[in-house]
Amino acid sequence: MTIPYDTRLPPDLAKLKLEIEAHARSFGLDFYDTIFEVVDADDLNEIAAYGGFPTRYPHWSFGMQYEELKKGYEYGLSKIYEMVINNDPCYAYLMRCNHTVDQKLVMAHVYGHCDFFKNNAYFAHTSRKMMDEMANHGMRVRQYSDKHGEDEVERFVDRCMSIDDLIDIHSTAIKRREEVSRFDFKEHVEETEKLTRFESKDYMDEYINPHAVLKAEGDELKRKQQVIDRSFPEKPERDVLLFLIEFAPLKPWQRDVLSIIRDEAYYFAPQGQTKIMNEGWASFWHSTIMTERALEGWECVDYADHHSGTMAMSRGRLNPYKLGIELFRDIERRWNTGQFGKEWEECENLEKKRAWNLNLNLGRSKIFEVRKIHNDVTFLDTFLTPEFCVEQKLFSFAHNEPQDNYVVESREFQKIKQRLLFSLSNHGRPFIYVVDGNYKNRGELLLRHEYNGVDLRMDRAADTLAYVQAIWSRPVHLHTIAEGKPVLLSHDGINATQKQIGEADDPRKHTPPTTK
Repeated sequence: MTIPYDTRLPPDLAKLKLEIEAHARSFGLDFYDTIFEVVDADDLNEIAAYGGFPTRYPHWSFGMQYEELKKGYEYGLSKIYEMVINNDPCYAYLMRCNHTVDQKLVMAHVYGHCDFFKNNAYFAHTSRKMMDEMANHGMRVRQYSDKHGEDEVERFVDRCMSIDDLIDIHSTAIKRREEVSRFDFKEHVEETEKLTRFESKDYMDEYINPHAVLKAEGDELKRKQQVIDRSFPEKPERDVLLFLIEFAPLKPWQRDVLSIIRDEAYYFAPQGQTKIMNEGWASFWHSTIMTERALEGWECVDYADHHSGTMAMSRGRLNPYKLGIELFRDIERRWNTGQFGKEWEECENLEKKRAWNLNLNLGRSKIFEVRKIHNDVTFLDTFLTPEFCVEQKLFSFAHNEPQDNYVVESREFQKIKQRLLFSLSNHGRPFIYVVDGNYKNRGELLLRHEYNGVDLRMDRAADTLAYVQAIWSRPVHLHTIAEGKPVLLSHDGINATQKQIGEADDPRKHTPPTTK
């Protein structure tokens, strides 16, 4: 796709940009240069379908996403107000048909996102030149399509995109293993040097260190080494894509395509890890900038209408904009008034707590600190309070199967918090590990699901195994728990099978890895 529009803003919007940017910086926001592009609704839907990168590699799923966005806009069901790209410089898109007050709101919102992208720790590893890298990725995939055929490349991209969440989102901050693989054919130390030998006189050595005993010990060490050589990885690995890149029997172009999908998955991962914080931070600042600096009197009604629509909550569905902005506001209020710490938590006088105000005025610096070091899980785990849940009317919902609707399950704080954190851990997806790349000594792949009380959806698990098997080219197995019993789900490239197994049936006998 070529970009058919001029990135130069018309004079009125260029003036607005300078005004809103000055307001944002006056509040202490720190961001890369931001380039706004004015596009029509259809262009914006197309850009959004590509994840914000119009030069991305071609794939049918982007067209499907475009049709969905287009129909939603035409029928009045949805509208994209803003889109901003984590890049240096940042790229943001404005819809040509928006009113002036909407353009102001979008610009203020965008600068909040840009500040978050630049300063939040979970975005620190991401490429700041991703617009260029995406164009490079697209060029390489198109070259492979020209050389190997569009159908073959598209089929392989389908498989890769279907398992692009099988990565280790925390590996960017935690060193899981040495950079150099142990499969580099280094010379092994002679096993005889490790044999148990006792000091003795020459004439007594045959009796103190019998040859038969040393030979048996040496044979045992060799047998153990052969088991290690046959069984890899040495420890369970969560980055399944990296394992496939390193060890699957792929052609060079396939390995490159899988690497492209993995790189992009790691680029987008922090956006899933910080959805509530990121949208809450941008909403906090568009609200602050608009109501305190940028809003004209005649714009108040339109602004209030659009802002309230963005913040609307619905039963059984979490609005990250609303939850994020309200929790940032609550943190600012608490740190301004001193409603935190041991003395506050131990106070049991309700009247005293209602009137509690130490006038510390630490709120603004605190929310900037929170923006820098937290993700959604730690954000809610650290700052969600019973008082906040009551004030915001947060409940725990459950699906009522007979009536096919959602009902209030609990108003208990711990239940609400547990549900929220559970839904956010690993983006709500299961943890899958590679535990054996030579299962049954036949080159088969054994995966393990870290069971946390929720059964896998076996139909989706079978589909995932089919895609992994197509890349691994040998049968693939997944060890999990279903209805309280250990189950081995397998796919041989044609059929998916499922059987209950006992602990003794697992040759690796690994205990399920735990996430810290």
